[in-house]
Amino acid sequence: MASVVNLKIDQGATWSADITLVDETDTVLNLTGFSVRGQFRKHYGSSTGTPFTAVLVSPNTNGQITISLTGTQTNTIVPGRYVYDVEIENNSIITRVMEGQLTVSPGATRESGVATKDIYGVSITPA
Repeated sequence: MASVVNLKIDQGATWSADITLVDETDTVLNLTGFSVRGQFRKHYGSSTGTPFTAVLVSPNTNGQITISLTGTQTNTIVPGRYVYDVEIENNSIITRVMEGQLTVSPGATRESGVATKDIYGVSITPA
């Protein structure tokens, strides 16, 4: 069963989260041979999602995953609440390891000439 963790992202900021996976006895999982992926979307029924950059941290025996988004990516996200999950896969067996709500808070600082989105999804490009 996946851990439920709610995440917060500041619009326009570089963001990452480190995840350490352990089993039911609190032993770190060996992720050798695994792949990882994750994405978020407005709601579970949304037809499109945005992927995180998801990587296994070396050495794979330490059970660590990092998910991240660049400042450019977070700048284009409409502020609000989303759902997300992170999955690992090995030998065609997929396991959801983390899920929850992701909240994007709006930013006030804007880089000149770089578009961002307001809470209504309207693109704003400061001079």
